[in-house]
Amino acid sequence: MATQTPTQRKASAQKAAATRRRNAAKRQESTAKRQETATKRQETTAKRQSTAVASQTPTQRKASGQKAAATRRRNDARRQESTAKRQETAARTAAKRSQEAAAAAARTRAQAAETRIRAELNTLQAVQAQAERAVLIPVGAALVVRDSVVEVVGPYTEGRESAERELNKLGKRVSTDLRKLERRGTTARNRTVREVKRTRTKVERELRQRRGQAVRTVKRNRREAERQVKATGREVQGQAEGIVNRVASIA
Repeated sequence: MATQTPTQRKASAQKAAATRRRNAAKRQESTAKRQETATKRQETTAKRQSTAVASQTPTQRKASGQKAAATRRRNDARRQESTAKRQETAARTAAKRSQEAAAAAARTRAQAAETRIRAELNTLQAVQAQAERAVLIPVGAALVVRDSVVEVVGPYTEGRESAERELNKLGKRVSTDLRKLERRGTTARNRTVREVKRTRTKVERELRQRRGQAVRTVKRNRREAERQVKATGREVQGQAEGIVNRVASIA
């Protein structure tokens, strides 16, 4: 209920009212059926009594009539008592539902008020935190600067020995940094030399491969040209011999 919107609460109330109306209609229908059944039993009893009365004497008919009237009065009293009980039960149920609805509404209002109070407290806490942060940040920054200044200047203000120790530490640190830089430069130089050697070897290999391929191509072309020249010479020599033979035969 606390998390429902007004539209959802209205829909839930309408649904509950429709359910109560359906239940009331079912109870009325059941009551009508019971009354109809009782009426049929009374009619059947009256028929039997009228049949019996036809063969009775006046005294017996009077006694039977009084007995039937007493029975009817008892039945009416029972029905009235049953109706009163049902009405009392319905009233108690309605009162209980009304009390539950009132309690639920009170809980909802209390939860809404608590949520509103918490939201206001959260807003106030956020504003307070922002104000404290605006004050604490400059104070913290000033303290950090002071600590840094004290840490740097402290060894030099404590005495000569402290200053000498700090200078020795500073010299060792500088020497260490220089050695690191030297090692890094050496590593970079060696890496560059290796890359240059690898590139030169690759280029030389490609040049040798291309030169060998060119030499093989030139040799193949030269052999092919020599074969063509020899073939052409043999063909020319054959044609010359044929001309000489024809000239000799003519002569």
